[in-house]
Amino acid sequence: MTRLFGTDGVRGLANQVLTAPLALKLGAAAAVVLTEKTGKGQRRPTAIIGRDPRVSGEMLAAAMAAGMASKGVDVLRVGVIPTPGLAFLTDDYGADIGVMISASHNPMPDNGIKFFSAGGKKLPDDVEDRIEQAMYDLDETGPTGTAIGRVIEEAPDARERYLAHLKDAVSTDLSGIKVVVDCANGAASEVTPAAYEAAGAEVVAIYNEPNAFNINDGSGSTHMDKIQAAVVEHGAHIGLSHDGDADRCLAVDAEGNIVDGDQIMAILAKGMKDDASLHKNTLVTTVMSNLGLKLAMQREGIEIKETKVGDRYVLEELGRGDYSLGGEQSGHIVVPAHATTGDGTLSGLMLMARMAQTGKSLAELAAVMQVLPQVLINVPVSNKARILDDATVREGIAAAEAELGDTGRVLLRPSGTEELFRVMVEASDSEIARKVAGRLAAVVAAV
Repeated sequence: MTRLFGTDGVRGLANQVLTAPLALKLGAAAAVVLTEKTGKGQRRPTAIIGRDPRVSGEMLAAAMAAGMASKGVDVLRVGVIPTPGLAFLTDDYGADIGVMISASHNPMPDNGIKFFSAGGKKLPDDVEDRIEQAMYDLDETGPTGTAIGRVIEEAPDARERYLAHLKDAVSTDLSGIKVVVDCANGAASEVTPAAYEAAGAEVVAIYNEPNAFNINDGSGSTHMDKIQAAVVEHGAHIGLSHDGDADRCLAVDAEGNIVDGDQIMAILAKGMKDDASLHKNTLVTTVMSNLGLKLAMQREGIEIKETKVGDRYVLEELGRGDYSLGGEQSGHIVVPAHATTGDGTLSGLMLMARMAQTGKSLAELAAVMQVLPQVLINVPVSNKARILDDATVREGIAAAEAELGDTGRVLLRPSGTEELFRVMVEASDSEIARKVAGRLAAVVAAV
C-alpha cells in the first residue's frame, strides 16, 4: 500500500486525490492521535488551521475543521497565512495541533495538508504513520452535546501576531534598501510586503493579487525570470521571490543575477559566525547543496552537516545537534532561534539586514561562495530499488569520482514520488559536468 504522507504532508490533485471526505477523515484521525496526551477532563484540545489562497483551500479547511471538531477539538481558522506563520501561531496560541492547507510551489489545481504538533513542529514519520493507521481504525461516532468541538471562523489578531514576531526577530533598520518582492499570488501577498515595509525597506510588490486561481502561475520562486526583470526595471538593490506558502526564499542581486538557497545560507552562516550566533560553527544542509558551498564554508572555518533531501530532515538534524542555521538549495532556510520551519519572509529580512549591517551589496556578499556547475538528469527506471546495487552502476560511479577528484562530486538518488533516478554531477567546468552526467545517466538507463 502506498504511504499517504509524502516528504511534506499529504499532497495531490484537489477534489480528485485530495478530497473533502479524505480531509474530513484525516482531520478526525489527526485529532485522535495528536491529542492523546492532552489531560482528559482538564481542558479541551485546540487546533489552528491556515491556508494559502488557492480555491480548494476553502473546501479542504472546512472539511479538516469539521473532522477535528467531531473528535472534540476546538478549531481556530486563521485564514490565509504563510506556512511559517501558521507554525508560529500554533506555538503562540498554545495550540495542540497546527494544520496548513497548501501545496507550496505546486500549480493551483493541487493542494496539500501539512500538520504541526504543539510548539509548531513538523511531525516525525512514525506519528504520520499512526495518523494514517488511525484513519482506517476510526470510529465514525464521537462526542456529543457540549463535548463536540467548536469552530471559530476568524482570528482577527493572527496577522499582527506574526508581523510582531518577525519585527522582534530582525530589528535592523532597512531604510535605504529598495526591494522587489514576488509574492507568487500566494500566502505572502499581504503579510510579506508589510513585514519588509515595517522594517524600513522601500518595497515594490509584484504578483501580490491572489484571486484563488492564480497562485504560482508564471510567478514566484519557480519562475525567477519575473523577479530578475523587475529588479532591473525598478532599479532595486535586491529582489526576493517566494513560493505559494512563503516557506522558501530565493534572491536576485541588483544586476538581476540569481542568488540561490546555498548562497543565502553562505551569507547568513558567515554573518552569524562573525557575531558568534552560529552555534558550534556548523551549517546543516542536504546532499543536494552545491559543492561550492562546502568549499566556501571550509575557507570560513564552518563545518557542514549533510542530511537527506527534504527540509524535515534538516529540521531533525538542527534539533539533534542544537545547531542554529540550516536549509536547502531551493530556498528553505531554517533559523531555529526564530522559526520551527523554513520561513521565506524571515530569510528575506535577515538577508537585507546583512546588507544594511555590512554596507555591502548582495552581489558582494554572495561572492563568499562560487557556485560550481551542476548538471541534473532524471532517468526513467523500472525499479528504483536495484539501481545502486547494480555492479555496472557502482563501477560507473567509481570511474566518475576518480575522474573528478576533489574538483567535483557525483550523487545518484531515487525520486521520492516517481519512477525516476536522479543523476547529479558537479565539476569545476560545465562541459565536464555535462559529459560525466550523460555517461552515468546512460549506465543507469541500461539497468
